[in-house]
Amino acid sequence: MKRVGSVVRTAQGLAVVRAPDETYADIGTDIVDDELTAVGSVVDVFGPVSRPYMAVSTTESTHLPALLGSVLYAR
Repeated sequence: MKRVGSVVRTAQGLAVVRAPDETYADIGTDIVDDELTAVGSVVDVFGPVSRPYMAVSTTESTHLPALLGSVLYAR
């Protein structure tokens, strides 16, 4: 499991995750929380190269507001 980053906001049904450094998860990567519960998958990478953002499309069962501030991981 590799740390992807923290959820900094939600927008248009997506979780916006900020990478801790210049590394990021590729589009299509499955994302889980610290309890290994499936959260969704990366659908876009954007922003500065030094610390990019990732848009994560969440599963139907994921409650977006509860993710704010959470650390997410790549499976």
